[in-house]
Amino acid sequence: MVDVHTKEQRSYNMSMVKSKDTKPELLLRKYIYSKGLRGYRVNLKFPGKPDIVFTKFRVAIFVDGCFWHKCPLCFSMPKSNIEFWEEKINKNVERDRKVNKELLDMGYQVIRFWEHEILKNLDECYLVILKALQKRGLNIQNRTAGGK
Repeated sequence: MVDVHTKEQRSYNMSMVKSKDTKPELLLRKYIYSKGLRGYRVNLKFPGKPDIVFTKFRVAIFVDGCFWHKCPLCFSMPKSNIEFWEEKINKNVERDRKVNKELLDMGYQVIRFWEHEILKNLDECYLVILKALQKRGLNIQNRTAGGK
């Protein structure tokens, strides 16, 4: 399929893609907050820039874009500039692996959600996070992950 945009239009569109506070990230943060989870941090200077970090429980959460991180269910390689995109996307995937290892070496549990998982089943994502926090000491009676 041929791109319907000019090179300039495509370049502009791609430059406007946000790297933080994306719709799926905001949905997840609002949802876990509405369920009573507190004590997480955002925009920390951590390896890979996790979207949500529970520092007390050492849990780092990423919301990976299906295109940028090569989701096995959703990813489709662009039809133009294929070499560029293959290299770019494959580097992203490799960087994700390295970041996972780095955070694991720091004692963090890493949770990665695909954006489509957030958009389709927030409750399931919340339960994955809750279970990880409970394994690391969160008291279910007091779901304030900050311990308050």
